[in-house]
Amino acid sequence: MPIRQIAVGRPQEATHPDTLRAALAEFIGVLIFVFAGEGSGMAFNKLTDNGSTTPAGLVAAALAHGFGLFVAVAVAANISDGHVNPAVTFGAFVGGNISLLRGIVYWIAQLLGSTVACLLLKFGTGGLTTSAFSLSSGVSVWNALVLEIVMTFGLVYTVYATAIDPKKGNVGIIAPIAIGFVVGANILAGGAFDGASMNPAVSFGPALVSWDWTNHWVYWAGPLIGGGIAGLVYELAFISHTHEPLPGSEF
Repeated sequence: MPIRQIAVGRPQEATHPDTLRAALAEFIGVLIFVFAGEGSGMAFNKLTDNGSTTPAGLVAAALAHGFGLFVAVAVAANISDGHVNPAVTFGAFVGGNISLLRGIVYWIAQLLGSTVACLLLKFGTGGLTTSAFSLSSGVSVWNALVLEIVMTFGLVYTVYATAIDPKKGNVGIIAPIAIGFVVGANILAGGAFDGASMNPAVSFGPALVSWDWTNHWVYWAGPLIGGGIAGLVYELAFISHTHEPLPGSEF
């Protein structure tokens, strides 16, 4: 059972050089991802006079986030396993594939990466707003919560199948592409309703820099629930429960 593999970790793990290097990789990965994703939205708004809610804007957001995440995961994979998302880290934790302390260090790095990316965008664009995620007209917080749960479940399930599963074989080579694709597809499916975050760090940076916390809890609760369920389902159903917990520096 995954619960038997869950580990808090030793206190010294939080300051171990390997953990700090992995945290730096997560910081840079999230910075790259958020800068590309959020920046594309800001650019599209400027070019189209706030037309990001058009079909073209949705496609542009899906492409920018998909490509950005592909690169972010690829460049961090060999160092931190390329989580680039607190929900992925949480899903790995509930499956017994990362310790709690190492996961907390990842979270801090991920949130800092998103915040720095948004601050750089705000400065680099002359003070343009880094728009926080918001719900579309007619979409309730409960609608958005379900959307975030389902979309993040698909994302973290994909991460497990292509990156975490020790039996992944050659499929692991395409992990960054598959992860980028599923995020892009989910944005096309849910972006018009709640922005399709699937990533608390992606939501946190813009909300902090713009100081707009409206319905922000949805973008934490949904991804964490969805990521946790995906981790449990994949670990229980598809990964052998006789394997030893993987080292902290690896999935």
